[in-house]
Amino acid sequence: MLSRNSEVNDAAEAVRQMEDRFNGKYHYPWVFLNDEPFSEEFIQRTSQLTSGKTQYGVIPRDHWNQPDWIDEDKARAGRNKLMAQNIIYGGTSYRNMCRFNSGFFFRHELLKPYRWYWRVEPGVQYFCDMDYDPFMMMQEQNKVYGFTISLAEWEPTIPSLWQTVKDFTKEYPQYVAPNNSMGFLSNTGGDTYNLCHFWSNFEIADMNFWRSEAYTAFFEYLEKTGNFYYERWGDAPVHSIAASLFANKDQVHFFRDIGYRHSPFQRCPVGDHHTNGKCWCDPADSFDYRPNSCLKQWEETQAGAR
Repeated sequence: MLSRNSEVNDAAEAVRQMEDRFNGKYHYPWVFLNDEPFSEEFIQRTSQLTSGKTQYGVIPRDHWNQPDWIDEDKARAGRNKLMAQNIIYGGTSYRNMCRFNSGFFFRHELLKPYRWYWRVEPGVQYFCDMDYDPFMMMQEQNKVYGFTISLAEWEPTIPSLWQTVKDFTKEYPQYVAPNNSMGFLSNTGGDTYNLCHFWSNFEIADMNFWRSEAYTAFFEYLEKTGNFYYERWGDAPVHSIAASLFANKDQVHFFRDIGYRHSPFQRCPVGDHHTNGKCWCDPADSFDYRPNSCLKQWEETQAGAR
């Protein structure tokens, strides 16, 4: 969990729900990260809720802060342009977070001993019991990335991202998986980006994928552009494009049985998934096939229709 001290109430809520619905059975450890030291209140309130050990870490400044080589005047102009369009999360702090989640969280000293992670954000809700271990399932089935919600990105935040991706794959074609999910990302065979991405506030994934030669080269290629700051490249499209292109499509998993809410969107399992999970959400209130959802695109890609 990446959290500020001021988010302690939302953090505690998310921890309690995760423990009640899943981790109380498995007792996995929690790692909490912040760009400043955690308060005693945050540590006390969260650690008393967990069934596994807890660790609290500070993010290194060079992993979080805007790099010195970024042209601040150009970055400020980019922020002002988005704010003038009333696009949310226009500030530097959000960009720091996106860059950190894109290229650095899996390098943190507290995470180096681990291979698998479940990303949990303050204030999220879990609606259903989970009576199996998703980490073991993904390891046994050779999965690298799991998601619950997919949707379209705000195009003004990533105007040059897809061209940069195309430049990278042209220069490094060896990193593109033979049975990739390009059909999830593009309706034109890769010429243009349809803006579909996995909503990365929920991720169950393999950090060895982010630590791989392919993803390391990809992130460094993106980093050199400065567009985490000049534009507002989010970790959601960055992770999604990488998982879709550098992994085979059967290595990406949609968790149909997980009920999840990160305001303003939620998904609620239906049928046996709803019953078996003892879900308390309304199955009619789910983002799965709403107009801005990309789940249908994903399903068609998995079925080989694209």
